[in-house]
Amino acid sequence: MSERREKILKPFEESREMMEERIATGIELYRKGRAIIKVVDADGNAVDGAEIALDQKTHDFKFGANCFMLDELETPEKNEAYKKAFAELFNLATLPFYWADLEPTEGELRFTKDSQKIYRRPTPDLCLEWCRENGIAPKLHCLNYDQWTPGWVPRDTASVKRLLDKRMREIGERYSKEIQPIEVINETLLREVTYDPFTSRHSTRFFREPDLVSWSFEHARKYFPANELIMNEATERIWGEAFHYDRSNYYMQLERAIEHGVSIDGIGLQYHMFFKREDEEDRTRLLYDPKILYGVMDQYAYLRKPLSLTEVTVPAYSKDPEDEALQAEILTNLYRIWFSHPAMEHIIYWNVADGYAAFAPQGDMTFGENYYHGALLRFDMSKKPAYDALYHLIHEEWHTALTETADAAGALKFKGFYGNYEVKVAAGGKEVTKTVHLEKGADNEFVVVI
Repeated sequence: MSERREKILKPFEESREMMEERIATGIELYRKGRAIIKVVDADGNAVDGAEIALDQKTHDFKFGANCFMLDELETPEKNEAYKKAFAELFNLATLPFYWADLEPTEGELRFTKDSQKIYRRPTPDLCLEWCRENGIAPKLHCLNYDQWTPGWVPRDTASVKRLLDKRMREIGERYSKEIQPIEVINETLLREVTYDPFTSRHSTRFFREPDLVSWSFEHARKYFPANELIMNEATERIWGEAFHYDRSNYYMQLERAIEHGVSIDGIGLQYHMFFKREDEEDRTRLLYDPKILYGVMDQYAYLRKPLSLTEVTVPAYSKDPEDEALQAEILTNLYRIWFSHPAMEHIIYWNVADGYAAFAPQGDMTFGENYYHGALLRFDMSKKPAYDALYHLIHEEWHTALTETADAAGALKFKGFYGNYEVKVAAGGKEVTKTVHLEKGADNEFVVVI
């Protein structure tokens, strides 16, 4: 073990016994359920000795990433490789609804596929078409994100509210039935933007108002009545040194809002490790500590709302094999911890491909193979060890498949991960295939007629 690897992984190793116990227990208790398949003939009589083969086809749990580079790459070959790798690994995609880019000019909405192109901002219609074709659930990010208010919006509160209401109505009328999870508001605890030199944006006065959160959710609920409405917050306000149990800023903000009747359905937790390599050991000491990771999730679970890891970044820092291997090992530990927690419902990695991001550290909008190593694919779209590690977890370790013989009563009992299954039953020279859904909280008794 290299000195660097030993230092970075030390928090995991120091709590390895507790971590492994919680992972094993949590996954078995909260991610899997019991089911029974009964095989009968056309008259309803049990079929003795039927051969039953089960193969899980989908996860109910959502593993995702943002799809901001959908058809944004330099060549058709890279675009196809990006889409193939994304769809093979993930079942959820975060779609960009940043106001400044969705409506760069007042009244000119970039909804349709033929809208003007903006870097890292593929249009909603393009993203949704691709999601439908690949069985990927879409997620909206974000209705009210003060930092991305267009420059043409007046900064006074009344104007912002009027135009935000119009924005929510237009998006809701078009997309509320097709996109289920909706991030309503994002990063309200970060320092307000007084001036952004790269985009010429200023904070609005609404950002300072006491009804910022309550108003945003009230108006989102009008236009998204049956959707999951999520609040999202930045890494540095949640984990590590920011965590002070029920005195944590974000926790208190959520608790107050919920107690006052704000219709928050889900709690978003970002997890970006945006640190320089030379600061990595010091900055991640608490952020990679399983005791603190579980402590944060346990605390926020008291609010009785599902949790989402909405934005995850763990950098490799370079193309060096040791760097890439360490990234994969860190992500394996983190995903196993997060997946094992009963309150977690989504884990969303942020950027899929190296070399492309919103901003470099100094705001440089360039891209290339030596720029940004925080993703799962290299700049040439080849798979990094981190991609392979997540694929192994999601599609191999957390996958149920078996072939067994039914008992004399024509029944097979099994325990599997929640999701859709293909069931093949063979008996008496006949074969039947059926799709069943192993669902949390359901009786999960399935009858196959052969």
